Amino acid sequence: MPRCALFPALLSLWLSLLSPMASSAAEPAATTRDAFLQLIARPFVPLAPELSSATEKDGLVQTAFSYAADADQRVPAVLVRPAAEPARRRPVVISLHGTGGNKEGQVTLLKQFAAAGFVAVAIDARYHGARAKTPKTTVDYTDALFRAYRAEEPHEHPFYYDTVRDVMRLVDYLVTRADVDPARIGVIGFSKGGTEAYLTAAVDPRIAATVACIGVQSFRWALENEAWQSRAGSIQAAVDAAARDAGVATIDAAFMRRFYARVVPGIIDRFDGPAMLPLIAPRPFLAINGDTDPRTPLPGLELCATAARAAYAAAGASENFTLTVQPNTGHKINPESLVAAREWLARHLKP
Repeated sequence: MPRCALFPALLSLWLSLLSPMASSAAEPAATTRDAFLQLIARPFVPLAPELSSATEKDGLVQTAFSYAADADQRVPAVLVRPAAEPARRRPVVISLHGTGGNKEGQVTLLKQFAAAGFVAVAIDARYHGARAKTPKTTVDYTDALFRAYRAEEPHEHPFYYDTVRDVMRLVDYLVTRADVDPARIGVIGFSKGGTEAYLTAAVDPRIAATVACIGVQSFRWALENEAWQSRAGSIQAAVDAAARDAGVATIDAAFMRRFYARVVPGIIDRFDGPAMLPLIAPRPFLAINGDTDPRTPLPGLELCATAARAAYAAAGASENFTLTVQPNTGHKINPESLVAAREWLARHLKP
């Protein structure tokens, strides 16, 4: 899919939304945001939202809908809200699934948020769910990553980055709704979705509060310390195909640098966790990780947390950053941590 400069009106809008923070932040932060937005830019198309008939059960209304992310991609989504009248503007939580997941897998969580007074939304990430030809596998997803590896720039970025664009377009739609408070939009994500959550919050200040579950990491630290294998394993088919295409017999850190540079350019430097988390300050941010998670190794996680703590302290908002490390836990979110995440979003978004 060709990537062009975003239609000037939309790009100007996004950058104008960033300007209050950019003007008070260090120049590298503004430059980083601008570079990321340019990377995910596409020609402007109208949102053209399409809503299905709503269904009501147990005091909640559930609606399937879709909207245009760009000229080639429509994003299928599901929204759950309280049925109670009178209608009023409510906070929103957007829930992002992990690799191999889909929006339907988030519905239970959406209902929990909606029962607490939120409007809750989930989307299918690119090449997942209804956006995949084989939705119960990751074949379409890893095939897309391999195509991105082989493509010459410009090209699509289905590994993390394009979901950020999809979420920003979702926010464009949500703020048009009479039942949404534009000042109280939050994001929670899991694994792949956790990474996408903090990347989105870093470049879109309309995200008022963020929870990244088992997604905060330093890709650079992992490559420099032989701790990249588990993360690569989540997309192993794409990595293997790229290695075969390159004639590489043994996949090592050097090859993974080349792979990342093509598929997610910047993920090991200007868009790595330690660079992006500080851009979220002073808005509330909660990271939840496992202490034995091989996909988010603790030393790399601590680099991210150290950078975030410094930014939040400089903004006079140290209380708005929290890192929860789950003891004796690998790559999963524990039930008690999920409860804490819901309570944390409720405290900051006030349904």
